[in-house]
Amino acid sequence: MNRKQEMIKKLAKRAKARKNKVVPSNPSSKPVERYISKAEREKIALAAAEQAAANNETDAPAQDVTDTPETADKK
Repeated sequence: MNRKQEMIKKLAKRAKARKNKVVPSNPSSKPVERYISKAEREKIALAAAEQAAANNETDAPAQDVTDTPETADKK
């Protein structure tokens, strides 16, 4: 790999690392940026998906609430 290609590769790597930095919810006036690894990003995405699925389940109306003949006899 020649020198120009190496410089381009390093530049792209730095840009990717900058993109992965986030500002956590920190009430201080100087929040600290930290790197989030690929595995951590996958865990965060999975947790968000599970939470969205849980919200969808709780928001769905209950359809099987009507009395069936079996439950009416037991009352």
